[in-house]
Amino acid sequence: MQPVSSFRRLLTLARPESRRLIIATVALFVSAGVTLLYPVAVQKIVDGVLKGEGRVVVDDSAMALLALFLVGSVFGGVRAYLFTVAGERVVTQLRRELYAALIRQEIAFFDERRTGELTSRLAADTAVLQSAVTVNLSMLLRFLVMALGGIGALFWTSWRLTVVTLAIVPLVVVGAAMFGSVFRRTSREVQDALARATEVAEETLSGVRTVRAFAREDAEILRYGAAVEESFEKARYRAWIGALFRGVGGLAGYGAIVVVLWYGGTLLVDGRMSMGELSSFLLYTLTVAVSLGSLATLWEDFQKALGASERVFELLDRSPTVRSGGARVPEVLGQIELTDVQFAYPSRADKPVLQGLSLSLRPGEVVALVGPSGGGKSTVAALLSRFYDPQGGQITLDGVPYPELDVGWLREQVGVVSQEPILFATTIAENIRYGRPAASDAEVEAAAKAANAHDFIQSFPDGYATLVGERGVRLSGGQKQRVAIARAILKDPKVLVLDEATSALDSESEHLVQEALERLMVGRTTLVIAHRLSTVKEADRVVVIDGGRAMQEGPHEELVRQDGLYRRLVERQFAA
Repeated sequence: MQPVSSFRRLLTLARPESRRLIIATVALFVSAGVTLLYPVAVQKIVDGVLKGEGRVVVDDSAMALLALFLVGSVFGGVRAYLFTVAGERVVTQLRRELYAALIRQEIAFFDERRTGELTSRLAADTAVLQSAVTVNLSMLLRFLVMALGGIGALFWTSWRLTVVTLAIVPLVVVGAAMFGSVFRRTSREVQDALARATEVAEETLSGVRTVRAFAREDAEILRYGAAVEESFEKARYRAWIGALFRGVGGLAGYGAIVVVLWYGGTLLVDGRMSMGELSSFLLYTLTVAVSLGSLATLWEDFQKALGASERVFELLDRSPTVRSGGARVPEVLGQIELTDVQFAYPSRADKPVLQGLSLSLRPGEVVALVGPSGGGKSTVAALLSRFYDPQGGQITLDGVPYPELDVGWLREQVGVVSQEPILFATTIAENIRYGRPAASDAEVEAAAKAANAHDFIQSFPDGYATLVGERGVRLSGGQKQRVAIARAILKDPKVLVLDEATSALDSESEHLVQEALERLMVGRTTLVIAHRLSTVKEADRVVVIDGGRAMQEGPHEELVRQDGLYRRLVERQFAA
């Protein structure tokens, strides 16, 4: 993305706050104007004293200065408050839009990116942009007004001295342009390094039990240390570039002051300038020098923001590859057809998972999908929820191709209970209600009873208001599974996918969960992905897939009698 277009987009972020920013800008001009007036008062004091005009001029000028500073302070405070509030509002909206853009991306997008990187974009990068589009913009305008106003006053005071003083400005402008491109690139690298460090922290903290189980704390500390050290090295290089630019810019400013003192002294000796005018000129020179120095620092900050903005805007502009259609089926029967489906995960495009799979799920039928690990069973489950689109073939619901269906509506028709259900760090009731937010307390309780979850929920002191912890860590595996089943029951989907829903449970929990699943499957088209014979043999039909193809199909008893892959899988399980 080009720097100019990035900068223009940064400014458009502040457009919704235009009213507040306009008022703040007016206050800025008033406070900046006041700052530009005080050297005039100093000139009157100095010339008045030297001319022997008495204390009246001194007193009046001092009172005028005090009044000016009072007005400047009031308007400066108004400016700072309004710009800061506008900045907070802009970054809040930016984070909201960025999160919305991220959460709508296809699942393949998250397969290729780590959570820590995305959270870093949401937190660190947007914070960099916050100052750039409001507070720093305010300071940019303020110092620009003061620099231009100061230069105007310098010309008004002594055009000869001003021309000599400003001879150095073109060199500073050329240096700033060269510095900007290098600093922007380095800032982008710093943000990327910070994102990588955040990835490591997020990954290890979320998987802290695995870290602890393998006693890998010291190794992870070293890994995170290496990541933050990388970001430090890049930040140090950025600091060196910034220090070099500020040092050269400062030298230019001090050089200008030396020129003013030398040439101004010459004019004073020749009688072409009064002491008051020289004092006023020096103050204006300092004002211009400070303003230009501050503009250099702000230029540095804007380069940081441009570096961060490239990543943020890249995510904001990205369109999901899974596009939603507009069709909805008036009365869903639950007929699912997979015809010659070919699929490879986008992150592993050279390794096909499904190779011409055809599968039919009739309304109300329970179909078990079995086969060796890596054969494509869980991939079928992902495709039924349209987390991905196949590269070949077609999937239909009641005869309507998936791409033509409204994707949000489609996912409301498909319920999934997986081996490791994800619960959110909120209450049990809110987790059950996640599938249907408008459900009443009575409906939530009824779903929990149908899922064999009501009794253990009531045993908690807070009942349905019990907090489950991050990813449901405060509940046992069987309890989490039953809450997930209750969530699916409340959602009331027409198509149900059970992906190894009981494989990680003990015998007692499996019995309770299996009983709940049998209630859930009634009247729904159900695809059961399982290894355990107990969950497969009751299915209406068993489909055996291996290498991405359907190898066998039929009832359990019939497949056992055949000399095929299914029989070998069953014998292997009995042997185990």
